[in-house]
Amino acid sequence: MVMEHQVNSLWSQLNAWLPTVLGYTGQVILALIVLLVGWKIINMVIRAMGRMMAASHIEPTLQGFLLSVAGLLMKALLLISVASMVGIATTSFVAVLGAAGLAVGMALQGSLANFAGGVLILLFRPFKVGDSIVAGGSAGTVESIEMFRTVLRDTKNDLIYVPNGTLSNNIVVNSSQSDRLQASVTLLIDYNDDIDKARALLLGAVGNDELVLKNPGPSVGFLPQPANIAVTLSFWCAPGNVTPLTGKYSETAIQVLKQNGYRLGTTTRAAPAN
Repeated sequence: MVMEHQVNSLWSQLNAWLPTVLGYTGQVILALIVLLVGWKIINMVIRAMGRMMAASHIEPTLQGFLLSVAGLLMKALLLISVASMVGIATTSFVAVLGAAGLAVGMALQGSLANFAGGVLILLFRPFKVGDSIVAGGSAGTVESIEMFRTVLRDTKNDLIYVPNGTLSNNIVVNSSQSDRLQASVTLLIDYNDDIDKARALLLGAVGNDELVLKNPGPSVGFLPQPANIAVTLSFWCAPGNVTPLTGKYSETAIQVLKQNGYRLGTTTRAAPAN
């Protein structure tokens, strides 16, 4: 009799729990189906977004970042929805996530500014890899554009890491977007030297160079200094030729003027009286 009573009691408890268990099992199965189907749909949406971005010629770096963020957001929303389907309270969970996000944002506001700057650079493309730029006190050729910084290589072959926040909030001079740039070489000659002859010599030095543009043509200017005359040879060329031609004609100008008796960097003027 005792055994029969225990069996009946156990059976009664199972009958009481069965509707709850079956109902909860049904919720779990439905939530799993929603999770699997939703996950597949999100992946399909991400792939479609990737094709649309590729067709719009958006920078690959920005494409990957935007797709990653979109995928994470949609999957997070899906997981929260699935959790609520099985009876998990998500209100406090979302509040905790929001507070944590705010705290992290305040702690990393400098990094977030650089991150936002990287997004703007990749989106509006004021420059691209291979361009020669001057910005934020730095100058060089763009080696890479990352999410938080841009890497430049200067004329000494040093790598310069510039925060994207600095680039997005300052004036950027992109010389590579022009089809021609002006280069110049400046030397000092004496007041007793013949400036007309100096002009002819310098113009003759660059006149036959195919890399120097003829329109507009090269020019020579003179600027009086307290003890010397600054003579500047200016010429136009393709952006990629500015550095090599400047180096070439800095040396050529010195040689040509010295060979013709010019006293570079010296003066015959008397020092001004104190």
